[in-house]
Amino acid sequence: MSTPPAAVAPPAPPRLTVVVPCYNEAANVPEMVRRLDAALAGLAWEAIFVDDDSPDGTAAVAKAIAARDPRIRCIRRIGRRGLASACIEGMLASAAPFLAVIDGDLQHDETLLPRMLAALEAEEAELVIGSRHVAGGAAAGGFSDLRQRISEAGAGLAQRLLPMRVADPMSGFFALPRAVFDGLAPRLNGTGFKILLDIILSADRPLRVMELPYSFRPRQAGESKLDLAVLIEYLGLLLDKALGGVLPLRFLAFAAVGLTGVVVHMVVLGLAHGLGPVPFERAMWLGALAAMTSNFLINNRITYRDRRLRGAAMLRGLVLFYLVCGVGAVANAGIAAVLLRDGVLGWELAGAAGALMTVVWNYAMSSTLVWRAR
Repeated sequence: MSTPPAAVAPPAPPRLTVVVPCYNEAANVPEMVRRLDAALAGLAWEAIFVDDDSPDGTAAVAKAIAARDPRIRCIRRIGRRGLASACIEGMLASAAPFLAVIDGDLQHDETLLPRMLAALEAEEAELVIGSRHVAGGAAAGGFSDLRQRISEAGAGLAQRLLPMRVADPMSGFFALPRAVFDGLAPRLNGTGFKILLDIILSADRPLRVMELPYSFRPRQAGESKLDLAVLIEYLGLLLDKALGGVLPLRFLAFAAVGLTGVVVHMVVLGLAHGLGPVPFERAMWLGALAAMTSNFLINNRITYRDRRLRGAAMLRGLVLFYLVCGVGAVANAGIAAVLLRDGVLGWELAGAAGALMTVVWNYAMSSTLVWRAR
């Protein structure tokens, strides 16, 4: 009679989940795993790489490591993009009692993670932040002068809204209990790159915060994701929290882009008719076409950054945007005419009501048809 094989004890469930949001970080994934393995030796941990369908094959690299290391997982997101939403998705996928977020570019100091976990387990804090701006921390090594100034300005703006003192609200390196995150997750905005700020401002009470110093490292591979759109998204997040989320952030951005379209329209009208020989009505159509084109390009780059259209899809989207806005313009004129004709409103308010309805129509149809979620 053969002896049954000895039972193999299953691995201990992870005590800590480290969420690593990624976009074009294929070269950094193996080194990140190696560093986490060294920093968290003796602890039960896992890492979830959340990749926004990087064209450099980040997900493939992470999955190849996951195939031989059960502590590594990978979520590949198709048709969704954004650091904040990636972090939220990764944290929601965890069953560990504690969560940490660290950037995939190796600029954060992973050796701080055991101290973060220890502080949370001892209930010394509900949110532990890796901080560049407390005594012992440093940021200059990982920032250009321009990025340093932008970071400092952004932190100054954020601190005006925070319910507690946080020296580095722009940090992307932090840890918290999963129970705390689960409680505030439904209130998160999920837009942009500053997930920590979103968490602090979404809590229904001031969290007990601890900041641990670390030195921000220079990037070794890949390139920075900071651009104008990121800054606009950050300002939009602050505005959204300041207004208490009364209006969707995407709608506010869409309306703001519409205002830039008015400027484009007037410039084209002035050049074509005011300074040029084009008849007024034809110049008006040229101005409208230019404004719609400008609005589409800016919305595609900023408002719908996470659903950005490219190639043939972008051309189809532009044509559909023309149609949507054309219907909106007809509706604008019709609504305003009815309100004015029936004596409901004067021409000023009738025109404003028609314009408002146009913005709402264009936004609703654009979100549903042009930049529909995939």
